[in-house]
Amino acid sequence: FPLIGVLDNLRSAFNVGSIFRTAEAARIAELRLCGITPYPPHAQLDRTALGTAHQVPWRHHVDTLAAVRELQARGLPVWAVETGERSRSIREVSFPQPVAVVFGHETAGVSDAVLRAADGIVRIPLHGRKNSLNVANAFAVVVFEILRQWGG
Repeated sequence: FPLIGVLDNLRSAFNVGSIFRTAEAARIAELRLCGITPYPPHAQLDRTALGTAHQVPWRHHVDTLAAVRELQARGLPVWAVETGERSRSIREVSFPQPVAVVFGHETAGVSDAVLRAADGIVRIPLHGRKNSLNVANAFAVVVFEILRQWGG
């Protein structure tokens, strides 16, 4: 599927490994691992990824904003997943095809610079007291909503 996941300074190798598993299960095109985000080979990541780190194309970028600008220069719209006033529910938008989607740091979220550069900002509608999900869970929810919209 023409979907690229962009990970903005995730700190947990376990989360990244889980994201690799979801990316492989969804057959997305690529992962962009940015900043401090762990990347293969990495023992904790590999343990959670269960071999999928070798099946999903990926690239490491030192800077997330540079990665976003590169994708946009190639004509890909880049959307960010974040809570906030500018974000719209994933149920209210039609995701373009292709698309790149940015997921942020476990506690700090997507950086302000990346949010300003994003072509759109979406959120997952939540009904509990917490206003966020674990990033690996959020990745799965958003990716499979995009694929549902695309008929995948």
